[in-house]
Amino acid sequence: MKIKFGASLLSWITPLWTAEAGHYAIQKTAQTGFDLIEILLPNSMDFDAKTVKKQLIENNLAVACSLNLPKEAHIPFYPQEALALICKALDKTAALDAVFLGGVLHGGIGVFSGNPITSDEKQIIVDTWQQAALYAQKLGITIGIEPINRYESYVCNTAANVIELIEKTKMPNLAVHLDTFHMNIEERNFYDPVIASGKRLKHLHITESNRGMPGEGTVNWDELFKALKEIDFEGNLVLENFSSAVPGMQQAVSLWQTSPHNAQELAAGSLEFLKQNLNQ
Repeated sequence: MKIKFGASLLSWITPLWTAEAGHYAIQKTAQTGFDLIEILLPNSMDFDAKTVKKQLIENNLAVACSLNLPKEAHIPFYPQEALALICKALDKTAALDAVFLGGVLHGGIGVFSGNPITSDEKQIIVDTWQQAALYAQKLGITIGIEPINRYESYVCNTAANVIELIEKTKMPNLAVHLDTFHMNIEERNFYDPVIASGKRLKHLHITESNRGMPGEGTVNWDELFKALKEIDFEGNLVLENFSSAVPGMQQAVSLWQTSPHNAQELAAGSLEFLKQNLNQ
């Protein structure tokens, strides 16, 4: 498996999935020269996989899926609800012939207990992940777990947090899904988490510290690309940067500042940045 260059659905549209917007995002991703689109599945699972699969084939585009657990599926509080939602997402992923489901699958975004994660909560997550991974295994799907920053979750903030829990599950189809925006807040650098993840790292969200054009913020890209080369990374490099020019995006992702680039400029420029850095 080689590196696939991808764009998130959010490169073009807000997180609120509609059939028309999804088709637009697929076409734009293909036209801009990407190999893959990451589709953030709606929590409602109101998603016509058969039609979307046809659109992907027409545009010669590979696909990975993602899911962000909502508050009502926070694993430490509602493990059965979380497992049911993850399994529904796995079914949609399989219906697209995709082999990867990533995202915030450790806890509901925006849910806090007021304390650090407890050992009991960790065990609930491990048990839930084991069951989800067994279900995914039957479908030939790898599940990637994305740590996010302290302002959005108390469960998994760093690569080390995710690796610790994955190791406890002993499931080979659980992987690490990193995001440079969150790494910039929580990790000491961009090198060590990638090295620690090693072959477990299957999916990486590429975005600048301000969610804009790579190279125009504070992310240490040299460290990141050095580490990716050292682990001989094979997986998906997916843009997850946002433009305020997309209607509704500012409200959807708290992008209160006006972006200097529109969606097309941001996607094309970011793809060029990735290819240049990987070829050096």
